[in-house]
Amino acid sequence: MGKALLKGLLLTLRHFFRKPETIPYPEVKRPVPERFRGRPVLLSGDDGQPLCVACGLCERVCPSLCIAVIPESGEDGVRRLGSYRLDLSRCSFCGFCVEACPVGAIRMGGDYELAVYRKEELIMDAEGLQRETVKRETGPGRG
Repeated sequence: MGKALLKGLLLTLRHFFRKPETIPYPEVKRPVPERFRGRPVLLSGDDGQPLCVACGLCERVCPSLCIAVIPESGEDGVRRLGSYRLDLSRCSFCGFCVEACPVGAIRMGGDYELAVYRKEELIMDAEGLQRETVKRETGPGRG
């Protein structure tokens, strides 16, 4: 019994003198890893328009049924995105929509602070999905 107690005390002393690994969260935000699956982001081209070609593959592959893509055809007869809607309250952040997109118009962002007071604020359109609030950077929280 004395050997186990001594072993436990040595382990406690070893951790007691280490530098704390906490960060002051609201003021300092920990950077997210490169492969973090946060809120989906709809990428846009140089002209500011979404890269989405309205093929609907992301809508079909989504297990949560939270994506709605409505295509429209332009004056030249080319199919383009009319409306894109994502319900974040139903999204499981699985990343299937990113894998299914043939043009790479969707990626998983780094935004993890998604708390809202009203559920309606979690329904995002194409314009809301083009903005990402958390940028992927290395900062004080990274070794």
